[in-house]
Amino acid sequence: MLKTLSILALLASATPALAQGVDTVVITKSVQDLSSDAFQGRAPGGPGEAATIAYLVKRFAALGLEPGAADGTWTQTVPLLRTKLGDTTRFGVAVGGQEQRWTRGEQAYVWSLQPKDRAVIDAAPLVFVGYGVSAPERGWDDFKGVDLHGKVAVVLVNDPDFEAVQGDDAFGKFGGRTMTYYGRWTYKFEELARRGAIGALIVHDTAGAGYGWNVVVSGQGEAYDIARAPDAITSLRLQGWLQGDAATALFKSAGLDLSALRAAARQKRFTPVALKGASFSAAIAVEHKIVESHNVLARIPGTVARDQTVMFGAHWDAYGVGAPDAEGQTIRRGANDDALGVAALLEIARILKAEPAPRRTIAFALWTAEERGLLGSEYYATHPVYPLEKTAANLTIDILQTAGKAKDAILVGVGQDSLQDDMARVAATQGRRVTPEGLPERGLFYRADHFSLAKRGVPVLLQMGIAGASDLEQGGAAAGQAWIDAYTGKCYHQACDAWSPDWNLAGAKQDIDLMLTIGREVANASTWPSWKATSEFKAIRDQSAAARK
Repeated sequence: MLKTLSILALLASATPALAQGVDTVVITKSVQDLSSDAFQGRAPGGPGEAATIAYLVKRFAALGLEPGAADGTWTQTVPLLRTKLGDTTRFGVAVGGQEQRWTRGEQAYVWSLQPKDRAVIDAAPLVFVGYGVSAPERGWDDFKGVDLHGKVAVVLVNDPDFEAVQGDDAFGKFGGRTMTYYGRWTYKFEELARRGAIGALIVHDTAGAGYGWNVVVSGQGEAYDIARAPDAITSLRLQGWLQGDAATALFKSAGLDLSALRAAARQKRFTPVALKGASFSAAIAVEHKIVESHNVLARIPGTVARDQTVMFGAHWDAYGVGAPDAEGQTIRRGANDDALGVAALLEIARILKAEPAPRRTIAFALWTAEERGLLGSEYYATHPVYPLEKTAANLTIDILQTAGKAKDAILVGVGQDSLQDDMARVAATQGRRVTPEGLPERGLFYRADHFSLAKRGVPVLLQMGIAGASDLEQGGAAAGQAWIDAYTGKCYHQACDAWSPDWNLAGAKQDIDLMLTIGREVANASTWPSWKATSEFKAIRDQSAAARK
């Protein structure tokens, strides 16, 4: 705590001159604090949450910000269902009467979002539903009226046109290599639950998912959801991922060729295929309880348009304490993901507070449970403190590259809204150009907290360091890609996501400056950022246009 107090003293005594520029020394100290043993990996509702929330509140208060939650408080309570799978007495498939026992985390990785003591599926039929997409506006229906009640659905990851080639019906239907929301696993589980399935398994492949099997299993059987009323609980008793080789073997044992079915699923005429003679069974103990977690909210009140808001966001949570890694480390510290983003927001808050008060209110949101499905931001979006129709923009930072100064800035979600035009303009003043994200098929636009507000119509901008290879001043794009490969291949969601003296925050500073400048401009403007005509979120925003007259 002595280190924490010394940082607070430094910040409290910071002069306006010091506050004018992004200070990577202060950012480094913030990251070191948040990723230290004292915060125990910052799991929502875990042993490190209370210390994390207290630290963040003290930091905002020391900067002179006001409490930003309801009734003059700093926090918004987020009720969460937390589950943890326990002893397994049955887990696997039977094909043609022959039982195949599976090991959780090897052939399949599953979790439960039902508040029950046991997750039981007894010989449920398996049915392959292609990509599991129902998109009437695109003329696409993978289900063809199939009844999924009492069944376990097997589904492909990503969009129907992810692997499509010229001549396939799906070719170009879903943005080509750019993932739509239909490609996200969250959509697939929601859709399968709507159709009554009792279980769902998504066939994993690294290219389609955007990450390897090591990331899939990083939750270690633990899962979270927003606490829901009994009539709103998902029908899925178990949901998760089916390892690629295991999926191929399962389909082969049922007399089916998974590769051929992948190709068939890219055609409009595809209909679901039952795995004849195959069933899935499971009997797994489930620990479950409702825990209270918290979003931390702070603000700088506006002067002229106090009821209009510009929001900066980052998530404070990481993965807590887990099994020892190869070095014996158990705390998954989340230093870059997303202690560095939180540190960036604290630094932006410090700078903006030292400046003349903005025209619009500036809010800072530090979300809980991003790693568990964007749950903190989703709860806020359904219980907003600041009206969403008058929230001018959400600017989110979730992972920054730590490999040095870059010649470009990476844009996530090309063609969505006017904030991207602002990004190009401001980046040019830094001597940088904008480069579209390198792997749009990974759907990163749908995988950070800004999305909870975007799907309610709020214009957004995301800064995410793993979205594409930065063209580094030292080593170019090849060096930028090497940094991504090293981070995502080894330390993403793992214990080795820890602060390192090897970090070079010169590029992170550029990106923080970029977001700071855009946020400052919007906060002092009278105009409103807007969605592009081709964005799926424009129609949502248009519904509240009268509130912004």
